[in-house]
Amino acid sequence: MKEAVTRETMQKIISEYFAAIRAMDCARWVATFAEDAVSYDPADSPPVRGHENLRRFFTAVTAAFQKVGLTEDHVFVVGNSAAVKWTGQGTGRNGRDVGFAGIDIIEVNPQGKIQTVRAYWDMAGMLARLQE
Repeated sequence: MKEAVTRETMQKIISEYFAAIRAMDCARWVATFAEDAVSYDPADSPPVRGHENLRRFFTAVTAAFQKVGLTEDHVFVVGNSAAVKWTGQGTGRNGRDVGFAGIDIIEVNPQGKIQTVRAYWDMAGMLARLQE
């Protein structure tokens, strides 16, 4: 059985993860993850493993934006996992505004770092709307 983290720890790490995205702060965002973390973003994409690859991913996604952020609408914590329904807003480098939404399933390790993220959203559709 996995060692459980507290509900407070879960809330803190989830808040920090989303705050780092809103700040477009790559180093801060990567710091929320375990060294060997895996992200599936979106969920049907190949896994992004480890801090260096997470940095590359964050940089590539945020490069399309002047400003982008996700807001946690609803957070459902069960043990070391959480489902987070979020809403995103952004302004592309071309000045176009875009809204999008999704759900992240986040698993946290006993040290209070994100171990796995599975993000359910339409990244391709959002990027296409930025280019319309």
